Amino acid sequence: MSEDKLPVQAPLDILQIRGILPHRYPFLLVDRIEEISEKRIVGVKCVTMNEWFFQGHFPERPIMPGVLQIEAMAQTGAVLAGIQMGKGWIALLAGVEEAKFRRIIGPGDVLRIEVEEVYRRRNFGRTSGKIFANGELASEAMISFAMAPVSELK
Repeated sequence: MSEDKLPVQAPLDILQIRGILPHRYPFLLVDRIEEISEKRIVGVKCVTMNEWFFQGHFPERPIMPGVLQIEAMAQTGAVLAGIQMGKGWIALLAGVEEAKFRRIIGPGDVLRIEVEEVYRRRNFGRTSGKIFANGELASEAMISFAMAPVSELK
């Protein structure tokens, strides 16, 4: 499927993202999609002091938890998989490897979430994700996912 064959084109706003992902506030961790191609997607997350996780992580020095950075990469990749598979499918996290956290992410940071599909076979795939905070590499991971029909999850 080439870029011009994808059923949607970038940019995608939050309403379009919500039409693809089942996640909702407070767990939707991608605000905008800036680039989409057959094997790559770039999302944006604007981190504010109002994020729910800063209440406890940590009140004196707000830091975005690493697990939520992984989730932001997974959700961005899930947008690409959802576009490719179409309605009626959901991407489920299957594994995380080689996660590295290189920079603290805090309020005021604008995250660029770059995800590239490195392997795909039927309903299973692997992606390479990176988060850049204000242009600096903040975290990266290899994320595996499985696509499941939404009807099987009920």
